[in-house]
Amino acid sequence: MSIFLDPDDVAILTGKKTKSGQVDALRVMGIAFFVNPSGRPVVPKTSIEGRETSNKPKSAWEPSILNNHGQKAIS
Repeated sequence: MSIFLDPDDVAILTGKKTKSGQVDALRVMGIAFFVNPSGRPVVPKTSIEGRETSNKPKSAWEPSILNNHGQKAIS
C-alpha cells in the first residue's frame, strides 16, 4: 500500500491529464503535493484524508487568563 495517490487518482482529483495542468489544479485547490524529478505531482494520501500531519506548526502557548486579543478575560 502506497502512501501516495497513484497517477490515475491525481488525474481524477484534478480533472487534468497533463503534469503541468495537475500541478496548477493542485495549487489552486490548496492540496499539499511534491513535484518529483520527472515533473509529476506526487500527492500524499494524508493531504486529502483530512488527518492532521505532524509537520504542521502548533499554536503558541497562551495563558488561560488571556483571551485571543491579549486582554484579560472577563469572568
